[in-house]
Amino acid sequence: MSRSGKFYLFLISIFVFAGCQSRKQDKKQVFNYNESFGIASLDPAFAKSQSVIWAVNQLYNTLVETDAHLRIVPSLATRWEVSLDHLQYRFFLRNDVYFHDNAAFSGGKGRKMTAKDVVFSYQRLMLPTTASPGAWIFNDRVAVDQPFVALNDSVFQLTLRSPFSPILGVISNKYCAIVPKEVVEKFGSDYRSNPCGTGPFMFKSWEEGQALILHKNPQYFELDSIGQKLPYLDAIKVSFYDSKATEFLQFQQGRLDFINDIDPSFKDEVLNKKGELKKEWVGKIVLNKHPYLNTEYLG
Repeated sequence: MSRSGKFYLFLISIFVFAGCQSRKQDKKQVFNYNESFGIASLDPAFAKSQSVIWAVNQLYNTLVETDAHLRIVPSLATRWEVSLDHLQYRFFLRNDVYFHDNAAFSGGKGRKMTAKDVVFSYQRLMLPTTASPGAWIFNDRVAVDQPFVALNDSVFQLTLRSPFSPILGVISNKYCAIVPKEVVEKFGSDYRSNPCGTGPFMFKSWEEGQALILHKNPQYFELDSIGQKLPYLDAIKVSFYDSKATEFLQFQQGRLDFINDIDPSFKDEVLNKKGELKKEWVGKIVLNKHPYLNTEYLG
């Protein structure tokens, strides 16, 4: 999903509460939120649950993404061309995108992202050894021979078996985020907890079940509408309170900046019968309602 927004974090959600109590202004702008169901992995190949998708969204980028109106917009690719038979998609990549610093790179400095990284990432998604739940994206859909080709460092070509008009929307999925071969191979199965991407935030630390810390990426390529570098925040801290009641109390106390749902026991305290903020909460918190993508299975 596109990350443009006040906090440069989440556009798609059910309920968003932000800024409950005034706190002393810190020199560092840190955004605090909670994941009551935990985070299983920081590897985009396993970005199946909402909690993983949100974290991965801050660490990585895809070739294209969807905006707040679910329209396909550029991300790592500035533009693309489609062949007359609708089988080949040629993506023209940005030349100012760098992976986060990592010991796997020469000198520990992040290198420029190229079309070869797209080839590696897409091939990895399909490998049985990866065992990604996102393998369906390309399985039986892309050409048997050379489905992914780096024509040069800045041009990537995707070839389908047969026309499939939703393909751009499909590859905006976080499963298709671009990862660096060196880091993936260095950490192997431990890549889940040693992520490296091109996103607005870089991995700092993760004490599973306690806290995940992400720091601002000073080399991030995106700018806002007036040319200011993104992200605005200095860091993100994710806590892991498994109780929604505890989460709401932490929010009330100003220790969390965002919750995407409200515990039923507090619902009547905050919302009226129309689902709107009660008068005593107006001006203290912000309630936003957004459409979101979801799949339900009925037996």
